[in-house]
Amino acid sequence: MVGYDLSVPQKPAWLEALLSEKFFVPCTKHAALKKNERNVFCVDCNGGVCQHCCVSSSRGGGGHHHTHCLLQIRRYVYHDVIRLQDMQRLLDCSQVQTYIINSSRVVFLNQRPQPRPSKGLGNACATCDRSLQDSYSYCSVACKADAAIRQAAGHRRRLSLVITNSSKSLLPSLKKAAAVKLLDMKEEEESLRLVPVSSSVKRRKGIPHRSPVC
Repeated sequence: MVGYDLSVPQKPAWLEALLSEKFFVPCTKHAALKKNERNVFCVDCNGGVCQHCCVSSSRGGGGHHHTHCLLQIRRYVYHDVIRLQDMQRLLDCSQVQTYIINSSRVVFLNQRPQPRPSKGLGNACATCDRSLQDSYSYCSVACKADAAIRQAAGHRRRLSLVITNSSKSLLPSLKKAAAVKLLDMKEEEESLRLVPVSSSVKRRKGIPHRSPVC
């Protein structure tokens, strides 16, 4: 199940942190321990941690990270990758080119340097023009995120323009309707100002009838 589909023109905080984090460097909290490189990302804390940080404090670890959402980061040709099934739980990774490492399908987190773009030469990444297999559109999670956010921002601008133009076209009819309503209100007000017939006006007496002669 995808937790975030990038339908809004802004990256979530955890994704920004994941794509900018420096992995496979020593953990400052466990500098004296072996195998202390930071190769895990904590989604709850938006930061990289080492395997010792992920062990509960009762077992001599770093404390609370073992109860958080953790992503294992791997290295492939000197660049950071993540298992597709792990990333897919949090982000829609469709159309991102995958690779096989130790029988696991992975995706690159960020763009990789290239000598020159391959634009116009076969299928290429929609963001950075890196050559791709025909069934893919992006070379990394970062490239898809950037493209999706640009598309979402463009959609919002187009929608805003449509709403603005529609409002302008409706303005004359709205003014006419307001004028008619104002005229009706004035007529109603004038009718209320009519002076009612006073109840104190004396009625004219009728013609008297003479009594019959006895």
